[in-house]
Amino acid sequence: MLTPEEDVEITSLRKRGWSISAIARHVGRDRKTVRSYLSGAREPGVRHRSGEDPFDRFEPYVRQRLVDDPHVWATTLFDEAVALGFDRSYQTFTRQIRDRALRPHCEPCSGSNGRAHVDIDHPAGEEIQWDWLELPDTPWGERAYVLVGALSHSGRFRCWFSESMDQAHLIVGIHEVLGRLGGTAKRWRVDRMATVIVPGTDRIQASFAPVAKHYGVGVDPCPPRHGNRKGVVEKAIGFTTQRWWRTARVGSLIEAQAGVDRFCAEIADARRRDGSTVGELADAEPLMALPAAAYPVEVVVVRKVAANALVSVWGNRYSVPPGLVGGTVEVRWRHGTGVIDITTTAGTIVCSHLLAPRGANRTVRLAEHTAALENVVLAAFSTDRPCRTKLNRPPSDAALVIAAGLLGERGADPVIDLDVYRRATEPGALG
Repeated sequence: MLTPEEDVEITSLRKRGWSISAIARHVGRDRKTVRSYLSGAREPGVRHRSGEDPFDRFEPYVRQRLVDDPHVWATTLFDEAVALGFDRSYQTFTRQIRDRALRPHCEPCSGSNGRAHVDIDHPAGEEIQWDWLELPDTPWGERAYVLVGALSHSGRFRCWFSESMDQAHLIVGIHEVLGRLGGTAKRWRVDRMATVIVPGTDRIQASFAPVAKHYGVGVDPCPPRHGNRKGVVEKAIGFTTQRWWRTARVGSLIEAQAGVDRFCAEIADARRRDGSTVGELADAEPLMALPAAAYPVEVVVVRKVAANALVSVWGNRYSVPPGLVGGTVEVRWRHGTGVIDITTTAGTIVCSHLLAPRGANRTVRLAEHTAALENVVLAAFSTDRPCRTKLNRPPSDAALVIAAGLLGERGADPVIDLDVYRRATEPGALG
């Protein structure tokens, strides 16, 4: 394929009387190639195809995916195309998207701030960066939040789905993410989240300081307007959003957690970095061991009691007295323990249950709740026989009086004999 510059050059040389052989030697091209461009059979910048382009079969799919989602990453599309049978390289795939102008233009997203930045050195085992990813529109119809923790040196990250960003859920999420990372770095880098840092200062919240001491780490807030200081976790959030969440098929928070765990282990850890995979770098990274027990924070969530006197929480169902059906209760769990308390909104404990594993899809009932619910259900049933529906029941005298009044509304004071009317309405009287 000749470039536009080469095409101009060979045309100029030909007009000056050069032979095709001389032109071919001059530009370093085959004579047949030079002749085809001079004759107009080929155009500069357009690759000549010797046969069917293998991308042609996949163009309708890629085009439709980009119409549905103009911002889906090319890597995501490439993974999908490979699963459908595309057997060429990623570079070939992206070149086809560019050459065929398949991606729709988005004016608001086309700009770039272009600010200069510096690379920050991250010694192994030194730092973990934390941030929240908010998901306002989930397939299961509820808002969700994802706590992301990323090792600054290796780039390994793990995620924890949560239904709140309050401090209690943050502490639980930190413990879950650290468990998935296999330990903790010496320092935690956080955005200026109010659950960790006192707003307008660099001081740690008094309620969060014991958490840092529990894990034996230091806490460093990002300087104002320096989001690149936690660029590793920001990149992890973008990677997770584009490569997994954008195309994930999940129906609940529990399914989402299982899906993102697989994604992190199979896809995210396979990324190449400094000649190795992220997973290999992370496995060699020295991390501090986690405490024997989790920090004992109390997590509180609000739930509505279903008609079967069950409360759904964290992928399981727990029984309550049937008198609470349709009402609102609070589920309280001390992190690190195996017991949950269900209380009224005023804080009165209604019952306690052993905590089932998250996402186990279990129903946990107390015997007294089962018995009480059965009594309520049985009491709602009547022992009377159903009414008979094939009885002859003509209009009563009271109904006939009302009917006579209705007939009287049609004229002026008609006189109606009820016996005559009754006989007229008897079966067979109109036959």
